[in-house]
Amino acid sequence: MISTARSRASWPRAGLLLTVLLASACAHYPVNAPLARYEPEGTNRPSAVERSDDVMLLLAFSGGGTRAAAFSYGVLELLRDTEVTIKGQKRRLLDEVSSISSVSGGSFTAGYYGLFGDRIFDDFETRFLKKDVEGALVVRVFLNPVNWVRLFSPDFGRSDLAAEYYDEYVFDGGTFGDMAVRKGPLILMNATDLVSAARIGFTQDAFNVICSDLAPFKVARAAAASSAVPLLLSPITLRNYGGSCGFEMSEYLRKFLENPSPIAQRFRVEDDIRPYLDAGKTPYLHLVDGGVSDNFGLRAYISRALALEGFWEAFKPLGLERARRVVFISVNAAREETRRYYLSGAVPSLGAVAGAYVAATMGLRDADTLFLMEESLGPWTEDVQRHRCGSGPVSTEPGACGDIRFYFIDVKFDALKDEAERNYLGELPTSFSLPAEAVDRLREAAHKILVQSDEFQKLLRDLQ
Repeated sequence: MISTARSRASWPRAGLLLTVLLASACAHYPVNAPLARYEPEGTNRPSAVERSDDVMLLLAFSGGGTRAAAFSYGVLELLRDTEVTIKGQKRRLLDEVSSISSVSGGSFTAGYYGLFGDRIFDDFETRFLKKDVEGALVVRVFLNPVNWVRLFSPDFGRSDLAAEYYDEYVFDGGTFGDMAVRKGPLILMNATDLVSAARIGFTQDAFNVICSDLAPFKVARAAAASSAVPLLLSPITLRNYGGSCGFEMSEYLRKFLENPSPIAQRFRVEDDIRPYLDAGKTPYLHLVDGGVSDNFGLRAYISRALALEGFWEAFKPLGLERARRVVFISVNAAREETRRYYLSGAVPSLGAVAGAYVAATMGLRDADTLFLMEESLGPWTEDVQRHRCGSGPVSTEPGACGDIRFYFIDVKFDALKDEAERNYLGELPTSFSLPAEAVDRLREAAHKILVQSDEFQKLLRDLQ
């Protein structure tokens, strides 16, 4: 009788569990909100960053898991600690940052700084950099029966589960609307369209194309998309409402997409948005790791200049009119993925072959990106001078119309003089779990590389 009573008492509990599991089987990812009406000046447009007129600092954070997040964090620390005197006032270089473009692991640092500003220096290490995020996600997947069933849903994947974790434990539920209210630098978190391999940025400019409102979109979900490594993690899905909000391409952009410049064709940086304009033909976008289309985060800047009639038109909203120094800092945490296979006679596994192939393909694209970036600085200088000086003479004297100089600072492991340290950092895995010592050495390496950079020291001298 007692065992029967107990078994009967357990029926409601079992029924409740079954109900929860069945409900979970209908799990669905959060759907991005539609945009009622296209507004040219929408959320996450370039905001009124309180910086000096003289300097425009544009950062690019690469992919590479926690390795990239810690390396880019170290750059922010060094910029915070570097003071310059501009027009008689002491300012931190960090306060001169106008924009941060990021992919994959670098998007966690960029997104956190975009949401919380200097708070990043108080708790980002403990909340993300020195936390076993990868282990926490594994526990979430394998030790929670509810999530087992949720993952069977065709409308819910591993990246959706990761986004929930990031939202709760890293980004505090922050949205791009929250980021815009803070009026910090323009944050350009980037992912890749699984089908077309086009770069997709989480900005209202990009969301206008699919008639979606970026303001309520979770920063955590953008970070999950930006770091959704193919095969390992599932894509993040966006609903396309294209054609419902009155968005129309500019005439210049239309002509550019129909007949891109030779350099855009050669390096495939046109980011064709035409397939997204008709939601009937393209109702969904499936986004994966931003490193697939641009592992440096630099193409967001290059594409913007190509699509908006030159550097002047593209970056004027960020305060370019009076800037005399435009500084690009590329924080590149890339590692040599395939070098270790030379050291072993064992046949590489299928996973190793796939990883090496992806790394080699991305490496070729990365080389193109760096070449294109360096080749663009001269034409961009002339473009700014032409708009400022008009048909008159171009004078480069201090304060004159042609007084504009571009700098490109490449922060990468190869710049370290210590071979042992280069090898140690370059061999760190691309994961979301690193020892605290590795995080600290990545931060210190970023400090050292920037301080020893000839181009960075030249910038500091010029600012004085």
